This record gives sequence, C-alpha cells and structure tokens, in this order.
Amino acid sequence: MTSESPFLARDPISTPDALELLENGRADLVGRMPYSSNATFLVDIELDEHQAQAIYKPLAGEQPLWDFPDGLYQREVAAFVVSEALGWEIVPPTIVRKDLPHGVGSFQLFMPSDFEQHYFSLHQDSDVHDPAFRQICALDIIINNTDRKSGHCLLGSDSRIWAIDHGIAFHHEFKLRTVIWDFAGETIPAQLCDDIWRFLADEPVALQSLLSPFERDAVRTRAVALGTARQFPHDDTGGRRWPWPLV
Repeated sequence: MTSESPFLARDPISTPDALELLENGRADLVGRMPYSSNATFLVDIELDEHQAQAIYKPLAGEQPLWDFPDGLYQREVAAFVVSEALGWEIVPPTIVRKDLPHGVGSFQLFMPSDFEQHYFSLHQDSDVHDPAFRQICALDIIINNTDRKSGHCLLGSDSRIWAIDHGIAFHHEFKLRTVIWDFAGETIPAQLCDDIWRFLADEPVALQSLLSPFERDAVRTRAVALGTARQFPHDDTGGRRWPWPLV
C-alpha cells in the first residue's frame, strides 16, 4: 500500500504563500484531468517548505466558443481577484503563469476536498454551509457565471467551501446559469452588501488586464444592482437559468 502523495496531503496554505508558490514554485505535470471539455492539467508544485498541487488551464487547450473570446483562463483569474476584493476568499488562489509546458494559462491552487460532496448534498446541512453558499450565489451574479454546477462547490479538507471553474463568466450580456436558487427572494445579509459597496468603491486594478472595458462596466452594473436591491433575484426566465449537467 503506497502512502499518500506529500503534494496532496498538505496543511492549509495562506493566500500570500499560495500566490508565491504558484508564481515561483517548480512545476511538474502529473497528468490531464478527466471530464473536462478544455485541456486541464494537474501539476505538482514545490517551493521551499511548501508542497502542493495546482490546476493548469492553458490558452492552447481551450475549445473556441461562439459567445466568448479566446482567453477563458483570464476569467478564472478574474474570479479570484473579485472574490478577494470582496473579502470572501471563496475562490482558490489563481494566477496567470506563462512558463508552463503548454504556454500561458491559469494556475490555481488545488484544494484537497471530499469529492463525493457538492452543492446539493452540502446544502442539506444549511446551518453550517449556507453562509458560504450565499457568498457564492452573490459572487456568481456579480461575475455573471454561466456554469455554476453543483460539483463546482467543493468541501475542502480544511472544512471550507471553495468555488471553482469560472472560465465562462464575466460576459457583458446577462447569461447567469446556476444551481443555487435556494436563496431567491431572500434578503442579502447586511455584511455582504457592505462588502459589495466596498468592492465598488475600490475596483481591483488587476481586472483591467483580464477583462474588456465592456465586461468591467457590466461587473459594476451587476454589483450596483445587487447591492441596491439587497435581495437575491429569482430566475426571470421561468427555469432556463440552470446549467447542464446539474452536477
């Protein structure tokens, strides 16, 4: 029986240390991740005392989409930037890295998780997990996530909920598709609204290199609308704002 990889069995890493690890760590490709429409790779990374794994999504491995420009990897990074600017820390640390085997792409810290769990199962324990799911729900509206599947909500080994897979988000036209509709019509917690207004008062400079001017304007418009309404919206299409598959 082999022991678990030290790159997987790791202690939590602070965001600053994770970003340094992602930026400067020695990277060794482990293999391609299954069930992904775009090329997605698992990578071992090591720097000083830190050993971890990361998810690498290169530009060269993206399948063209008719309604999104090339460069979906930049949206993965933008989602992390917005999550951090809101103070919610629900998207794993993610950067752009250019020196990996398949060229420029997003590089996201892999979060060891219970992959049998997902939004539908975790939402049953609402008292424990719903505060994080409310943050994810609000984040998805602000970034216009078109693909919030249940399996894109992970229960990490650190007992935190992590939101992943944001490559098709930030479109300037409203295209929200999500499984998180349980809070529709509910008043948004005051702290989340305060976070949204603080975000609007100090837009992250990093978004300028990741999103177009139209997309950045749309982010502000959606954030203002959510902060002003102070209420999670209902599906305005009668049931078409769901991703497929659901998990």
